[in-house]
Amino acid sequence: MKVSIIVPVYNEEESIGLLYKAVEKSIKTMGVPWELILVDDGSRDDSPEKIRGIVKKHPEHVSAVILRRNFGQTAAIAAGIDHSEGDIIVLLDADLQNDPADIPVMVNKLNEGYDLVSGWRFNRQDKFLTRTLPSRIANSLISAVTGVKLHDYGCSLKAYRREVLTGFRLYGEMHRFIPVYANSIGAKIVEVKVHHHARKFGKAKYGLERIFKVILDLFTVKFLTSYSSKPIYVFGGTGLVLITFSFALLLFLGIRRILTKISPFSSPLFTIAIMIAIMGFQSILMGLIAELLVRTYHESQNKPVYTVREVIQ
Repeated sequence: MKVSIIVPVYNEEESIGLLYKAVEKSIKTMGVPWELILVDDGSRDDSPEKIRGIVKKHPEHVSAVILRRNFGQTAAIAAGIDHSEGDIIVLLDADLQNDPADIPVMVNKLNEGYDLVSGWRFNRQDKFLTRTLPSRIANSLISAVTGVKLHDYGCSLKAYRREVLTGFRLYGEMHRFIPVYANSIGAKIVEVKVHHHARKFGKAKYGLERIFKVILDLFTVKFLTSYSSKPIYVFGGTGLVLITFSFALLLFLGIRRILTKISPFSSPLFTIAIMIAIMGFQSILMGLIAELLVRTYHESQNKPVYTVREVIQ
């Protein structure tokens, strides 16, 4: 099997040369065909020229994708996947904090029958308050909401079988949620401890503001993985809850009318109950419209509602 190593690059001119040497040293121990795809995500330093130099020296193994501007890490990863040829896809950061020496361990795990191997920075070498602690909170939240239990969603070092990455497109900051998408199609996932080093060059590209993006993307991922084929469950369920709450309010007003002779029409609760009932009815209608859209989506593309691991004849 050919191994494609995809590395998004953004302002990492000092690391690129060392990165290539480390990847080459690691992958040669495996004795398999391989390629390194460097994706420059609109760097403002000399990274594009450094990349061109490496491609020129090692055209048999290295190729590059130079994006017109900074589109973000997820888009850079998507570009690398689109331009890769390997049966196995390995994602790796360019900052040398993840160790390329861990690549053979992860690929060997795939050969044991797994579809996705996720790195776990067990001994993370980052600032605790601004990097490690927020990451742990985010990992716990994602695991609880999605049901896919991983210690380190943020670790970029991951290995995939190519078929696991087909069937969906990456947007926003969605690259960290690839294990969730893979799990939704029945992929076998395992987590392995990997080495992690302190940053030697440049500075971190993300801060605490990333937490808010992750939370918003989590809503999207949860909906797409759990309700994309049956949206009526979320819209209709919400509508039924609202209608039930509205009915309870009206029942309360009716009982109060009998016991105290207070007219329900004089209470603001009556108006609130009617508004909630209307919202519930609208939510159910939105669910029905979403069902029509889902069916149009699947049937227009002949897209199956299942995924096959293997066919035995």
